[in-house]
Amino acid sequence: MMPHPIVRFAPSPTGYIHIGNARTALLNFLYAKKHHGEFILRFDDTDVERSKEEFAQAIEVDLAWLGIAPHAVFRQSERIALYHAAAEALRGAGRLYPCYETAEELDRKRKRQQARGLPPVYDRSSLDLSAAERAKLETEGRRPHWRFKLDQKIAHWSDLVRGESHIDCASLSDPVLLREDGTYLYTLPSVVDDLDRRVNLIIRGEDHVTNTAVQIQLFEALIAAGSGSGAVPGFAHHNLLSSASGEGLSKRTGSLSIGGLREQGIESLAVAAAAVLIGSSVALHPVASLDELAASLDLSQISRTQTRFDPVELAGLSARTLHGLSFEAVRDRLAAHDIAGYKAKAFWLAVRGNISTFLDVVDWWRIVEGEIPPVAEDAEFLAKACDILPEEPWDETAWTVWTNVLKDRTGRKGRALYHPLRLALTGRETGPELAALLPLIGKVKASARLSGRVA
Repeated sequence: MMPHPIVRFAPSPTGYIHIGNARTALLNFLYAKKHHGEFILRFDDTDVERSKEEFAQAIEVDLAWLGIAPHAVFRQSERIALYHAAAEALRGAGRLYPCYETAEELDRKRKRQQARGLPPVYDRSSLDLSAAERAKLETEGRRPHWRFKLDQKIAHWSDLVRGESHIDCASLSDPVLLREDGTYLYTLPSVVDDLDRRVNLIIRGEDHVTNTAVQIQLFEALIAAGSGSGAVPGFAHHNLLSSASGEGLSKRTGSLSIGGLREQGIESLAVAAAAVLIGSSVALHPVASLDELAASLDLSQISRTQTRFDPVELAGLSARTLHGLSFEAVRDRLAAHDIAGYKAKAFWLAVRGNISTFLDVVDWWRIVEGEIPPVAEDAEFLAKACDILPEEPWDETAWTVWTNVLKDRTGRKGRALYHPLRLALTGRETGPELAALLPLIGKVKASARLSGRVA
């Protein structure tokens, strides 16, 4: 294992990130956290038409909500000079060559190859063009796109998820690195930046596996051409998440977006646990912190098959996450809703096991501190209950003392005893243990509510 892993998450700011993107970001961030490494956030924004600053800002907000704090943040659009220099180095080494076919001509070539039972691999015909032929094509208005000339050999790497892996580059087309308009596709800027920032482990989705063979050669070519130093990084390709119905996730459709999950009241720790643990050999369970999640991270335990992500399962995990949070973990969040003071800790411990989303605490705080309309299921019984309320101060034994006396006086037990009291005191059919709530409500409010008054 490398002593100081440097990893990166490289979203394109063309939409809002979803649970699948968060999976990649968290696996990188938690790996760096576990191994005392460095996590870089890089925006792959060379697609000028589709990249938007609003999406970049939203991605940073979403990552911060998940607890992901990058050591560095940068944008590819600010580093074009580096890519120009790398392209020139590749040209000088004879590894980047111009091609003049139109999209329609390339499509016809592929169809002819397929009709003959051949793989649709680029035939490198542009390599045979003379300088005069290239000049003639450009005079006619054609502008070249530029391809990277692959060595037709087998690329090998030891994948931290998939194990020993290889791809025969003879089965691949020489990839286009620059478009006709001079803009860069994903491949070259990504490799240049990884070399420049000394990224030594690339953790990403398995949809990039084929790219790995190309990028290994590109790393090697740039290093050999003197346009980068260091070594080819390691790779880990994790499985992908799909929707519950098996459909792929997309930033552009907003499917299971992190912002949407946040607005639904899903806990960020639950999202993190689900994103990391679903599709691994570790059972899905609540975690108390990202440190805990990082400590359990083992890339080799990630499944090789696509995994369906169920929002219903996430909602349940979110509720269970809340139920285990300490008061210290939520103190500031409670204070943001004016839930503070000497009652705050006892209140949280009383209600946390009965909430589905954090904002449920607002309703329970109103029940404890505010006013609720009277709900009298049995006024005569409630009047007797009011008469024998014990004197304060109350602790959690007050409820048992009170109801035991009430049971002896009325002969009631079970639902007949407890249900009218719960309705009168809270206005709810169900909820937290009344032994914990009663001291928070206090005798003044309890007496008024048992008497059928607003309190």
